[in-house]
Amino acid sequence: MSSRFLERARRLPSLGLGLSTEYGALRAPGSLDLFEARRALPRCASFLELGVEVEKGLDRDARRWAREVGPTTYHFLDVNLHEPQDLDPAWLEGVRALVAEARPAWLCGDAGMWHFGPRAQGHMLLLPPVLTRDAAYELADGVAALREATGLEVLPENPPGHLYLGDLHLLDFFALLCERADTGMLLDVAHLVIFQAERGLPPTAGLDGFPLDRVIELHMAGGRRRDVEGLALIEDDHAPRLLPETWAAFDACAPRLTELRAVVFECERNPLRACEEEMRALHAALGARVAPAAPLHEALGPSPCAPHAPAPRPGPPA
Repeated sequence: MSSRFLERARRLPSLGLGLSTEYGALRAPGSLDLFEARRALPRCASFLELGVEVEKGLDRDARRWAREVGPTTYHFLDVNLHEPQDLDPAWLEGVRALVAEARPAWLCGDAGMWHFGPRAQGHMLLLPPVLTRDAAYELADGVAALREATGLEVLPENPPGHLYLGDLHLLDFFALLCERADTGMLLDVAHLVIFQAERGLPPTAGLDGFPLDRVIELHMAGGRRRDVEGLALIEDDHAPRLLPETWAAFDACAPRLTELRAVVFECERNPLRACEEEMRALHAALGARVAPAAPLHEALGPSPCAPHAPAPRPGPPA
């Protein structure tokens, strides 16, 4: 790992296990009551990842969290990092204003295409990147430019997708990106599993050679298997139960996540009663299995959220 990045990483706060939202998500019927989760399972809701489009800003739940609770991260939903023109002065001014209000620990977001053509409110396209060296370098340059413009770390996330173009494995692509940008990343384990399934690979393929010491944040989310006219796929629906493949990939990563600072359980469109069991299982797994990540382990610590014994969960797929 770059000594420059390692030095910066050491200054990043440990946030523990948190939840995510985007504008209006918590107001939909049947969605997670974020503040109920905070009261009932405080160590499973240590921080809030804010999904943000600059034109929409922050909703009242996000503002209340920032005002009353505090710890946040800023997950952009409206910038194509590979397009330099997307970091225009008006957008950057909006980002800085939202950063001043929410005080996030860092910026992060899917390193894909959020819009096609001019940026438009509510577009939310999100296509994965083309998996080539040139595309990785273009995204890396965008990460470095946004970091320079905001003064915050910018963690690119591997996006979901059912069709990927390019000859690189997704993990090799992000290894190139992170090295060129001198950055860490947000590894979405559920998205990785979707990619592996699309390529016909086991969930842990490519992890042995990947620089997991660059992973600052981890996303865990449920998915749903579907068959679309004979095409088997996994839908990234943020269901409250993690797939066995997601647990398998997590287990393979855990011992080498030496710089891990935060984990998000993405379950915002489900009621707390549906999410609680998996929250407890994930909390217990983090405390027991991410042994080298002392800051995160200490941030979580013993808590009423953790069961007395690790909660049962599905084993890895055959």
